Amino acid sequence: MAIVKVSSEDMKVVSSAILSLCEYFRELSAKNNRKITFYIHTYGCQLNESDSEKLHAMCLAMGLEYSKDEHADVVLFNTCAIRENAEDRLFGNLGAYKSEKISNRNMIIAVCGCMMKIEDNVSRIKNSFPYVDLVFDPQQLHKFPLLLLSSINRKKQLIEVGDVDYITDDSLVPPNRLRKFRALVPIMYGCNNFCTYCVVPNARGRERSREFQPIINEITTLAREGYKEVMLLGQNVNSYGKDAGFKETFPDLLRAISNIEGLSRVRFMTSHPKDLNREVIDIMATCKNIETHLHLPVQSGSDAILTRMNRHYNREQYLEIVRYFRSIVPNGSISTDIIVGFPGETEEDFQDTLSLVDEVKYDSAFTFQYSPRPGTEAAKYEDQIPHDVVTERFGRLLKLQNELTYESNQRLIGSLQEVLIEGESSTATNILTGRTRSNHLVNFTIPDSLKGEGEGEFDASSYEGKLCNVKITNARPYSVEGLMENLIDG
Repeated sequence: MAIVKVSSEDMKVVSSAILSLCEYFRELSAKNNRKITFYIHTYGCQLNESDSEKLHAMCLAMGLEYSKDEHADVVLFNTCAIRENAEDRLFGNLGAYKSEKISNRNMIIAVCGCMMKIEDNVSRIKNSFPYVDLVFDPQQLHKFPLLLLSSINRKKQLIEVGDVDYITDDSLVPPNRLRKFRALVPIMYGCNNFCTYCVVPNARGRERSREFQPIINEITTLAREGYKEVMLLGQNVNSYGKDAGFKETFPDLLRAISNIEGLSRVRFMTSHPKDLNREVIDIMATCKNIETHLHLPVQSGSDAILTRMNRHYNREQYLEIVRYFRSIVPNGSISTDIIVGFPGETEEDFQDTLSLVDEVKYDSAFTFQYSPRPGTEAAKYEDQIPHDVVTERFGRLLKLQNELTYESNQRLIGSLQEVLIEGESSTATNILTGRTRSNHLVNFTIPDSLKGEGEGEFDASSYEGKLCNVKITNARPYSVEGLMENLIDG
């Protein structure tokens, strides 16, 4: 694939399209005697969430009004191609809009994201969902206003899926951040690893690192705006800068960010075991605002399966990283990704995974049943595992990991934890939720003595983005509970 840097002239054309769309939607609003609204369906990972924040900002710039109602005038689907169920959900949701699209001739439906780099998905939309107005891939994100304007003018479906990996300065399309407690900051895009089960190199393109200084500038601004935590995003953050030959490495970037005044927490994902070095772990152990949570996908505990997956490390190399992390970050946590039922996986291979999980004692894990993805090498393997075997193995892994997660949560009982408040808990009213520096989920109450007098009805949103100390009183299978002792800020 060709890699092209987006120029300021390119962005001028996009800006011109935004102005034209403002006029179009202004006239449509006057005709309908109401604001024209938009809604974004987001599937998948934090990178997709970050992309949706940029789409959100562009929609606002066009004069559209955000709606929490899925039945808006402009509906965008930002898709994920990693798991088969995400595809099923997309096509099910698209079908539900057919009658609405017929009744509202001015309604616009756009589909973007990783799924649009899979030819079969694009063909299915073209043939079965002709009322979808616009289809584009992740690399075309910065061109969304230009593509939308073209789609409106031509009054027929526009499909824009190319073979160019664009490099854009994220400041050219500043996101509209949808939460106060954490800012998502991509430091690179794409992937060069070509794991045999994964579509990301085809969907997101090759690795493209952002320039060092614009990242620092962006995060400095975020800290000044009051953000307490940033999450650095990339398919493989540890290879930051290698694609462009930067003198700065990921450890250099991590150190520089940790020195930004006002920033309480720095989180990053994802780390690839083949590229994670001890220097990164040393920084986690010594820099107070680097969070003590390491997400380290293992995928399998079997050397034979790791080789078939094209992971470029073996079991012992992985365990060496874990042992070092546990030794110098004693209160840290480790999470992982595991695939069950990869083609050719024997019972012995699966037992290797179970034994590794038991040895590492993951604090949490994302576990998946293997599903073949179009365009990947593993989809061509003939020794696919029967579904009932995969399901049975998955159940055993889930049981073990659930026990380990509960044990991890129980170890926190009685401790005082710094928690970044994310808002009101989904489990109950008047309960706040947030995460510790080690990424443990905490649901907690505020004693009446800390609420103050005469404040009226409890407002969870007023606490969002603040830090507090919480005494942990109880453990549940996937979270812990506690009582706030004091606000650290605010």
